[in-house]
Amino acid sequence: MSRRREPSTDPRFPRPAQALRECLAEGYRLADLRADLMAGLVVGVVALPLSMALAIASGVPPQHGLYTAIVAGAVIALLGGSRVQVSGPTAAFVVVLAPIAHRFGVGGLMLATLMAGLLLMAMGLARMGRLIEFVPHPVTTGFTSGIAVVIGVLQVKDLLGLTVPEMPEHFPDRVVALVRALPSFRLADFLVGALTLTVLFAWRKVTQKVPAALVALLVAGGAAVLLARLVPGFEVATIGSRFQYVVRGVTHHGIPQLPPLPVLPWRLPGGDGQPLQLSFDLVRSLAPSAFAIAMLGAIESLLSAVVADGMSGHRHDPDAELLAQGTGNLIVPFFGGIAATGAIARTATNIRSGARSPFAALVHAVVVLLAVLLLAPLLGYLPMASLAALLLLVAWNMSEREHFAHMVRVAPRSDLLVLLTCFGLTVVFDMVVSVSVGVVLASLLFLRRMSEVSGIRLVDEHPFGLDRPLPKGVVVYEVAGPLFFGAARQGMAALAATDKDVRAVLLDLRSVPAMDVTGLVALESTFERLERAGVFVILAGVQPQPLRAMARAGWRGRRGKVAIYRSFERGVEQVRRAFE
Repeated sequence: MSRRREPSTDPRFPRPAQALRECLAEGYRLADLRADLMAGLVVGVVALPLSMALAIASGVPPQHGLYTAIVAGAVIALLGGSRVQVSGPTAAFVVVLAPIAHRFGVGGLMLATLMAGLLLMAMGLARMGRLIEFVPHPVTTGFTSGIAVVIGVLQVKDLLGLTVPEMPEHFPDRVVALVRALPSFRLADFLVGALTLTVLFAWRKVTQKVPAALVALLVAGGAAVLLARLVPGFEVATIGSRFQYVVRGVTHHGIPQLPPLPVLPWRLPGGDGQPLQLSFDLVRSLAPSAFAIAMLGAIESLLSAVVADGMSGHRHDPDAELLAQGTGNLIVPFFGGIAATGAIARTATNIRSGARSPFAALVHAVVVLLAVLLLAPLLGYLPMASLAALLLLVAWNMSEREHFAHMVRVAPRSDLLVLLTCFGLTVVFDMVVSVSVGVVLASLLFLRRMSEVSGIRLVDEHPFGLDRPLPKGVVVYEVAGPLFFGAARQGMAALAATDKDVRAVLLDLRSVPAMDVTGLVALESTFERLERAGVFVILAGVQPQPLRAMARAGWRGRRGKVAIYRSFERGVEQVRRAFE
C-alpha cells in the first residue's frame, strides 16, 4: 500500500504540478493507468455536451467551450494541486461571461480570461489559497443559488423555441423579453426538450455506468431527426442551424472539425463584430470583469477541490491549484477557449469512475479532442432545446434548494440577511456585486459580533482569588477579547467613569490576543486622560502580539507614566510595592 503524502507547506513558493509529483512519487502502476483511462473516458463523454451548452449560454459559439475543456482541462490537470479535479467551462461562470460577451464580443471575453489568468497566478504565487476559506458560507450559498436561477431562466428561450431578436444584458430585462416572446412558442422544440428532460431524470434510476446526458442527447437528437423526416413541418433549432464558422473564406454550419488552433485574442471580433483594437482603455474597461472571473474561478475551483478531498481522501494544495488555474486561463484564450475552473459535477463523476491521478483529467481532454476531430459533423445535429434541457438540470442540481431552505429556517438573522442579499443581488444585478456586497456585509456583521464579545469590566475588590486585597485606590479592569477597530473605542468607554479617589488603574490584558492601531490609539487616549487626572496605569499580562505593537509605538520610553508587564502576577506585585 502506497504512503499518502501531505501537500507541500513550503511558505516561499507553490510547487507546480504538486498533485502529479505526489502520484508519481508514490508509484504509478498499470492498474492506475487503466482506472484513469476509464474515468477519463466517462468524464469526457459527460463534458462534451456540457462544454458546448455552457459556451452557448455564455454567449459564444459551442466550439469555444470544447476548446476550453481540451486546453484548459489538460493544462490545469497537469499543473494543479488536486489529484482528481476536472477543470473546464462551468455553469457558475455563465452569469459573469454572458454580459462580457454581449458587450465586448468573443475577443473581449478571451482577453478578460487572459487577464483573469494573470490575477489567479498572482494569487497562487502570493499563497492566497487559504484565504478563500474566509469567504462566508452564506455568501457562497447565496450567489450559487442565484446563479442557478439565472441559468434556469435563460434556458427558457431555447427550451420553448422562442424567437428573441436580441437578449438584453440585465436579468430583469431578459425576463421581460422572454415574456414578450411567448407568442413565438414552438411546439417541436418544446417536445424535444421535454423528451430530453424525461430521459435525463429517468436514466439516472436505471444505471449510473452510462452517463444520462449521453443517452438523453442521443435519444432526443435521433427523435428530432426522425420526426423531421416523417412529420411535415416538424423542425427544431440545432447547433448546425444556429452556428456558423468560416474556413478559407467558405462558410460552414455547425462546429469546425479542427483542433484548437493558435489565435491572438485581441484580433478576434469585439462587441460590434469588428476585430478588437487592443488599447489601455480596453484593458481598463475589462479589468472589473477580469477580477470577477478570477475571484469566481478561485472560489469555485477551491470549493471543488475541497469536495474532491472529501470524496477521495486526499488533500489538495490550494496555492498550486490557484497557480494552475491561472496558467490554464492564461493559455486557453490563445487557443480559442474561454474561462475555466474546477467543475464540481465532473470532478465527482471522475472520482466515482475510479480516477486515481491527474492523468484521468488529461484523458478527459483527449476524449473531447477526439470527439471534435471525428464527430464534429454529427454534433451539429444536436437540438438546442436538448442542450437547454441539460443546462436546466445543471441549474436544478446547483441550486442547493434544500440547503438554502434549511439555512433560511435555522440561520441567525445576520447570516440570513447576507444569504438573501447575495441571492437577490446575483439575480437582479450580477455575481460581482453580490460577492462584493456580501463579503463586506458579512465582515461588518462579524465586527459587530466581535465588538459585543469584547469589552472591559471592573473587577471586584478581591480579583482572581488573590490572597489579600490590592492597596486602597488601586482598581483592576479586565479587558476581554481583541482590541481592534470594531471594539476598542467602545471598550475604552468603560474607563471614562473612573472614581476620583483612584490612584492607579491596572489593566489585565491576559485575554487580549491581538491589538491593531485603533486599539493603540484608544489606549493612548485613555492614558492621557488618566495621566491628567493623576492616575498611574499598569498593563499586566500582555501577550506577544500586543507587546510587539506597543514596542513599535514607542511605549517603552514612557516610564513613569505607564508600566508594562508580560506577567500579570508581576504587575500586581509592582502595584503593591508602589502603593502600599
